[in-house]
Amino acid sequence: MFKRLLACVREYKKASLLSPILVSLEVVMEVIIPLLMADLIDFGIDAGNMDYIVKMGVILVVCAMISLSFGALSGKFAAIASAGFAKNIRHDIFYNVQTFSFSNIDKFSTSSIITRLTTDVSNLQNAYQMIIRIAVRSPVMLIFSFIMAFSINAKLALVFLCSAPVLGIGLYFIMSRAHPVFERVFKTYDRLNNVVQENLRGIRVVKSFVREDHEIEKFEGVSESIYKDFTKAEKLIVMNAPLMQTTIYTSLLLISWIGARLIVSGSMTTGQLMGIITYAMQILMSLMILSFVFVMITISRASAERIYEVLEETSDIASPIDPVTEVKNGDVDFENVSFSYANDKNKLCLKDIDLHIRSGETVGILGGTGSSKSSLVQLIPRLYDATCGKVSVGGVDVRDYDLDVLRRSVAMVLQKNVLFSGTIRENLRWGDESATDDDIVRACRLSQADEFIRSFPDGYDTYIEQGGTNVSGGQKQRLCIARALLRKPKILILDDSTSAVDTRTDALIRKAFSEEIPDTTKFIIAQRVSSVMDADKIILMDGGRISAVGTHDELIRENAIYREVYESQMKGGAIDE
Repeated sequence: MFKRLLACVREYKKASLLSPILVSLEVVMEVIIPLLMADLIDFGIDAGNMDYIVKMGVILVVCAMISLSFGALSGKFAAIASAGFAKNIRHDIFYNVQTFSFSNIDKFSTSSIITRLTTDVSNLQNAYQMIIRIAVRSPVMLIFSFIMAFSINAKLALVFLCSAPVLGIGLYFIMSRAHPVFERVFKTYDRLNNVVQENLRGIRVVKSFVREDHEIEKFEGVSESIYKDFTKAEKLIVMNAPLMQTTIYTSLLLISWIGARLIVSGSMTTGQLMGIITYAMQILMSLMILSFVFVMITISRASAERIYEVLEETSDIASPIDPVTEVKNGDVDFENVSFSYANDKNKLCLKDIDLHIRSGETVGILGGTGSSKSSLVQLIPRLYDATCGKVSVGGVDVRDYDLDVLRRSVAMVLQKNVLFSGTIRENLRWGDESATDDDIVRACRLSQADEFIRSFPDGYDTYIEQGGTNVSGGQKQRLCIARALLRKPKILILDDSTSAVDTRTDALIRKAFSEEIPDTTKFIIAQRVSSVMDADKIILMDGGRISAVGTHDELIRENAIYREVYESQMKGGAIDE
């Protein structure tokens, strides 16, 4: 895990190395100062030598300024390295998420990925900065101070060795119990983000059903859970301070008592005792700071594990070693295809699908909710792989294509139409970045979107809010269809993507398709028979199986279910004569 995370340092290796080097030099200067202070007291103040006092005072000021410079530069490089490290982690997480197949995405909730990109990365950034600076400074200070203290008086220095095991055992006890709590906290953060995200997305529904109190109660429940876990963790962590203070003051009392006896017996000078006390403070403060570093590492360890989980997730759908780089036509073939989201042959949602579509045909797909209509078409651009059997496009198994080539040849308008913040023109160019204004207008005319776009004051430069909240459902669907058409695909899949438009507009869209893109294979998933009755083939699905295939006239004559649906919709006024 640590090897993978350290790979994110990349171009910030220099800053990451300079920071500990400079902080080590800072420590060296700080360790020299108490030694100089001891000489100043013994040979300057006690001896009444003013020249020596002035000389040592100047040296001390110079050493302090050098130490300050090293410390400031170390802090600067530590900030650059940690911020760059966090930037690269966010980049790598986001980049890796883009490679995920739908099945990979299903493993992580949106709120969980957002928490990992924000809270978890921030924790890791803070921990990294502490590791390359403070976690280096404290041990180096500890070692040098020990050496200097032993060089002055080995007997007094033994006091420090006695305090180290006490601190070590105490810190281990605290950290081993705090880590599992922090792991639980970050998982609860995922739930909190999910509640907030769900509430904000569905705020209109919440208000229309007057469910504000229910949502507040749900939020408070998760928030209370975080509060309790954090309180428990902090109660453990807070034990660190009294442990450190007890150790520090006990050590200082022992040093003062033993040192006073040594001065009285003539075995030690006052300056040496002052030096020892200063080194004692440096040693014990280093231990205290080191304990806080351990606390930060404990918190960030849970974050590191969560980040590593996303970074190491590999897409289960990838291009083959020697891929096919051209889709010849829009022929689509399903040969004994079965599919399971869990990749379990005992939990199939598509079963024994045999289907052969010629390029340019229009295929309508009807079926009740849960009949796996969407699952069927998602196998064509290889958003999922078939569990059994083979799906072919243009006579080639979809698993043999380069993924980008295949997906650029298949345009999908999904059930959940998504528009991104930006102008209408920018949204449409998702289909083709190099599309001209004429191409955009033509695609919008085909999707019956041009008229309402021109009614906006800014036309094609109208700004779309995040999620397309400032356009209606039908307008959003038509914009998404136009975006798909701009790709000039060999296969166009409309997954119930005209459900929010009226039947007249739906008919005009279908007419434009038949006249303007006759060579494109078109799959139209719909709930209304009127949306597919002109199709070359209509597929009726039930329970993940194809129950019937035929034209509208054939199914009216031969299939009782289709005839019943058609007649019920006719009576309900769904068919616009």
